[in-house]
Amino acid sequence: MFNDSPYLKNKLTLSFELFPPKTEKGETNLYKHVEKLMAFEPDFITCTYGAGGSTQDKTLDIIRHVKEQFNLPVASHLTVVGSSVDQLRRYLEKAQQQGVDYIVALRGDPPQGQTEFKASDDGLRYANELVELIHNEFEDFGVLVAGYPETHQEAPSPEIDLDNLKRKVDAGAHAIITQLFYNNEDFFRFRDHCDKRGIGVPIIPGLLPVTDLKQIQRISSLCGAKLPQKFVDDLSATDDQFRTGVDQAVEQIRGLQEAEIEGLHLYVLNRSSAAIEIMQQVDRSRSN
Repeated sequence: MFNDSPYLKNKLTLSFELFPPKTEKGETNLYKHVEKLMAFEPDFITCTYGAGGSTQDKTLDIIRHVKEQFNLPVASHLTVVGSSVDQLRRYLEKAQQQGVDYIVALRGDPPQGQTEFKASDDGLRYANELVELIHNEFEDFGVLVAGYPETHQEAPSPEIDLDNLKRKVDAGAHAIITQLFYNNEDFFRFRDHCDKRGIGVPIIPGLLPVTDLKQIQRISSLCGAKLPQKFVDDLSATDDQFRTGVDQAVEQIRGLQEAEIEGLHLYVLNRSSAAIEIMQQVDRSRSN
């Protein structure tokens, strides 16, 4: 059951997203960063995994450690890529045994070298089918799904993308976390369209603070997020891209708060410095 929803509070709900490091040193450093982020009392931590499920076990190890060390709810990403239904069930059973609270249910990207997603034998094709599986057989999990303010790259149109999102919510999703974006108007437009479609669950903006222009240009090219030209120009002209990126993120969050968002999800890239600088300037109280 999802009776203890993190989004039913009088403050801005906060979550951070991690990914499994490739080395033991990276994992040690990750927990040091998480410890610093605990100063801001996040409501939960999520962890993704490598393409095609290549680091699933490591993901569970990390979020189990985070939960045990920091006494914090945790969420595991889960994609249907490369898995049969039985394999998905086994992962969900293991996640349940290890105390995972939420599942971020995703279709996932095509494996490297492939341009189109193809369902595995005895597998699922769409994220809404995964949501339905979780809802029907693992009802103790809270279910989070992805939304795309600038439309999923593979969607034929924004309308079809919204239809796909509504199917996920109708199948049992409890909240939507968005892909990264840098123009709040895209989020507001997306949220309005969701409202018109009868999508009534919380829609949580996902933000990736920019501290390196080349890095974010690479990431945004993969997910279809647009960088405002003025922001790119400012980053190109400065010797302190970190400060410019932090200032932009704070301004973006404040604009979102004025529009009464219910939560904030930060993609921290396994670091804490930018998130710390940002959250020190953000008031999490909500008036609604």
